[in-house]
Amino acid sequence: MYQPAQFAAKDPSHATTLMRDYPFASLISNDDEGFPYVTHLPLHVEQRGEQIVLLGHVAKPNPHWKYLAARAEALVTFMGPYGYLSPQIYPDVARVPSWNYLTVHARVTATLIEDTLAKDRLLKKLIGDHEPAYAQQWMGLGTEYQHKMLAGIVGFELAIEKLDCKLKINQHRPESHAKLHAMYEAGNENEQALASWMRKLGMVQ
Repeated sequence: MYQPAQFAAKDPSHATTLMRDYPFASLISNDDEGFPYVTHLPLHVEQRGEQIVLLGHVAKPNPHWKYLAARAEALVTFMGPYGYLSPQIYPDVARVPSWNYLTVHARVTATLIEDTLAKDRLLKKLIGDHEPAYAQQWMGLGTEYQHKMLAGIVGFELAIEKLDCKLKINQHRPESHAKLHAMYEAGNENEQALASWMRKLGMVQ
């Protein structure tokens, strides 16, 4: 990822915050012909001491798990909020439009999870992230049904080896911050999230 210094996150917690707030990720590996293969999926973020691990699964018919078994190294990307940047925010007219966005790229090493109980624990973590109340319904479906569903997926653990977090919100143009923040605060959900990050990063009061 192209990463100008002014947009690189200084606080490592910003990356984990984005991964947890925007967990629907893109898992990218090479297929058997060497071409990038992408699966879009939710991932659970787990901190284990200094190590950050991502947990997820794919349907067994999806060949992505076979590619991970053959080539454990992969890339995971998370797309946070984004928004159009109008040149109207600048005090001078010699400006052009652009986009602001927050993203995380994680270089990972994959380990497959095929044990039934381990996959069940993985699913419960994802359920806890997105709909904790569903856990009771899942447990009430019966062992036979649960095992049938679990047999249809392959889980994996993705150990993060390198983490890059890009926070592009016009940090290098302080003359635009007040007007940009006001524009984003009045905008859509993504733009309002960018306005919140501008406050988090101390770009506006």
